[in-house]
Amino acid sequence: MTPLRSPDSCFSNLQDYTFAPHYLQLDDTEGGELRMHFVDEGPKDAPVILLMHGEPTWSYLYRHMITPLADAGFRVIAPDLIGFGRSDKPSQRSDYTYQRHVDWMRSLLVQLDLQDITLFCQDWGGLIGLRLLAEEQSRFTRTIAANTMLPTGAHHPGEAFIKWQQLSQNIAVFTVGKIIAGACVKPVSAETISAYDAPFPDESYKAGARQFPMLVPITANDPAAEANIAAWDILRTMEKPFLTAFSDKDPITAAAEPVFRKLIPGTQGQAHTTIVDGGHFLQEDQSEKLVEVILKFVAETPPS
Repeated sequence: MTPLRSPDSCFSNLQDYTFAPHYLQLDDTEGGELRMHFVDEGPKDAPVILLMHGEPTWSYLYRHMITPLADAGFRVIAPDLIGFGRSDKPSQRSDYTYQRHVDWMRSLLVQLDLQDITLFCQDWGGLIGLRLLAEEQSRFTRTIAANTMLPTGAHHPGEAFIKWQQLSQNIAVFTVGKIIAGACVKPVSAETISAYDAPFPDESYKAGARQFPMLVPITANDPAAEANIAAWDILRTMEKPFLTAFSDKDPITAAAEPVFRKLIPGTQGQAHTTIVDGGHFLQEDQSEKLVEVILKFVAETPPS
């Protein structure tokens, strides 16, 4: 595995993103080391809010949520998945697998010994985060799922996802910032688009972004299907508070919300909400509303 590392200069003077970088080393099971970046704001002994991004974003997505959550007294961790943001980027698409992403993120939980976690997950942040919720459940207190899913390949993923998957493989230049802007409701400034592009100086840095859409299990014989089914077996018994906060304008993940609410016991009796005027990247469209939702949910669901 040969990782690329985006130069620090890529992240100079990004609008509204002034957080000190933190890093940890991951020992990959197939040899070599990778460096993972994460934002770590707020008191180190406070309850944790873990903000997990998806495809093709990075922790910049949470820039307007991190400070108000930390100011409310929480330790806010916003990692960059391997292949994204300030984290290392293996150069070969074959270096990326669903299981590796889960294991890489598990290493962050273990190395930082994160406990009493409130998980907020969107897009691939849920595909990875919900696996960890099932497999490391003692570390988690509650979960908020927003515009995400945990597919097993048993159901068709929907035409919107198939179109996105095809587009992601066929465009000559993977225009990260413009792709994100196109999945938002509110206008996205040129400065913000540039910030989303910042981790990717050229196409060679985008192997992870290119590969992610192909790692979503859409058939029953997908390599990740068995592990996701096992995770669902656990989630179906989990009574820890679980809130859905999907947006009203995301065709890709809309069908997943009622599935969570039907199958996970912890969703019962919760104040599920719809984030109005939010696209797929609802953090970009409605960050203030999401902060309110998170803080309210935490206040209403104290640890048992």
